[in-house]
Amino acid sequence: MDIFSEGQVLLIDKPYDWTSFDVIRKVRRLIKIKKIGHAGTLDPLATGLLIVCTGKFTKKINEYMAQEKEYTGTIVLGATTPTFDLESIPENFKDCSHITQADVAAAAKVFTGEIQQVPPVYSAIKKDGKRAYEFARKGQEVELKARKIVVSEFTTTLQYPEVHFKIVCSTGTYIRSLANDLGKELGCGGYLSSLCRTRIGEFFLKDAMSMEGLEEFVKKNQNG
Repeated sequence: MDIFSEGQVLLIDKPYDWTSFDVIRKVRRLIKIKKIGHAGTLDPLATGLLIVCTGKFTKKINEYMAQEKEYTGTIVLGATTPTFDLESIPENFKDCSHITQADVAAAAKVFTGEIQQVPPVYSAIKKDGKRAYEFARKGQEVELKARKIVVSEFTTTLQYPEVHFKIVCSTGTYIRSLANDLGKELGCGGYLSSLCRTRIGEFFLKDAMSMEGLEEFVKKNQNG
């Protein structure tokens, strides 16, 4: 019997341009197990820690999903995108050369603590039985309600026109929305240009396997 029959918690470094389900599909193919899931979706253009649970550990998915998350990444100032990230084309360009580090830090402070956040319309949240992005892609208006989130840390470094950040937040936080909101607060617009999840609760990206590393791990541990 191999170690995968009982179930595993696998820490995966999700590659850029992979969906979270692409990772699940790959793991399922490698270990040939049906009972599998992940603890918190990462957008295709994001990288970083994805917790994959198999077998009996799928019962712990909700527990892991509820834990605090940590992210690093970059926000580009001076433009917006419909999706709040690079899945759509930047528009509404504005000069933001007057923005200072102090301005950015003050704006980030507005979005620190317990806040109400409106999720992006290009999201998988359900509205009237459909995903919000289905309405958005058809150009239909969709109104999503604000939800309470907690941002316990939002540190920024301005390297014009980019803002490099570290965010520690509660589950359900959309970093894309924080990027858009930061740009709005600064009056020049902003969108998320890169994102990496570095921690979920007590699980860290530094302990995660690449997809190649996962293949090696499976080969080594399957069938004893």
